[in-house]
Amino acid sequence: MSKIDIGIGAKDREKIANGLSRLLADSYTLYLQTHNFHWNVTGPQFRELHLMFEEHYTELATAVDEIAERIRTLGIAAPGTYKEFAKLSAIDEVEGVPEADEMVKLLTSGHEQVVKTSRDVLKVAQDADDESTAALVSDRMRIHEKTAWMLRAMRN
Repeated sequence: MSKIDIGIGAKDREKIANGLSRLLADSYTLYLQTHNFHWNVTGPQFRELHLMFEEHYTELATAVDEIAERIRTLGIAAPGTYKEFAKLSAIDEVEGVPEADEMVKLLTSGHEQVVKTSRDVLKVAQDADDESTAALVSDRMRIHEKTAWMLRAMRN
């Protein structure tokens, strides 16, 4: 690949990409968790949760692609294996199939974690004057904050 000359130095691009890799890992882990819960939810709120989880994992599928492509735009290889994601993600995997209320609680926590990871990446991007990454991460924060709010509202 030819030299990258987008006004962001190599060290800053690497720092940003490292943060984005953590965001990608959190987002992918949350995607898998949400998809799992979509398949396995049961109970009185089945239809509502099944459809909502589908909306969430569909949105996350698009997000992971955008995040990975931003990492590549910065000239860094994007992580793409379960092993790498497990090392990088701050979201723990879930064993078994929890009850619907626990699913909502776990997904709320997962979305809140993505917001916190996003805040860390945003600072690094802003310090490097990387408006493209800052805009992407800011959009991700807004979506996850709103999703966490909606999930919290379901739990009273």
